[in-house]
Amino acid sequence: MGKQFDALSEQHIAFIKAQPLFFSGSAAREGKVNVSPKGMDCLRVLSPTRILWRNLTGSGNETATHLSDSPRMTLMWCSFDRKPMILRTYGTACAIHRQDADWTSLDGHFAPDFAARQLFDLSIEMVQTSCGYAVPFMDNPRPRDTLVKWAEDKGPEGVETYWQERNTTTLDGIPTRIAEKSLP
Repeated sequence: MGKQFDALSEQHIAFIKAQPLFFSGSAAREGKVNVSPKGMDCLRVLSPTRILWRNLTGSGNETATHLSDSPRMTLMWCSFDRKPMILRTYGTACAIHRQDADWTSLDGHFAPDFAARQLFDLSIEMVQTSCGYAVPFMDNPRPRDTLVKWAEDKGPEGVETYWQERNTTTLDGIPTRIAEKSLP
């Protein structure tokens, strides 16, 4: 049932664009594995072998630090509607922080958002599809505006304070580099 590919096809890209949710997976060489659900307008397929996604402020900050230790990343989408399918991209990724030279050009793929913490640039090494027969049907998926309202209420300085208070270390106590950031 599962099939493997060297790159994303047009059908894969259309499938990705149609999904309201994806999951990211990363891990340092030691410590906890992180799997996170992602939504909102935070992902761009730049080519059949390259995906860019923007990480907005949240309660944890694992992925960027994991990638600095071990650049492996998996992204996964699954269909919750009539045609079942799971699609995964496996590859290596790097984190781009606000102070990095590539930030402005890569962040330009998205609408401005002062609550954006990092960008992740994934080079795809393998694409895998599988059946998804056990994934349940889910009706009426729609975006939440909770994170947007939270960031608007905090404002740019409040978000940066939140980073300093809550996002400076991973669950394993490793520094995340967010403390080096300042809003442009």
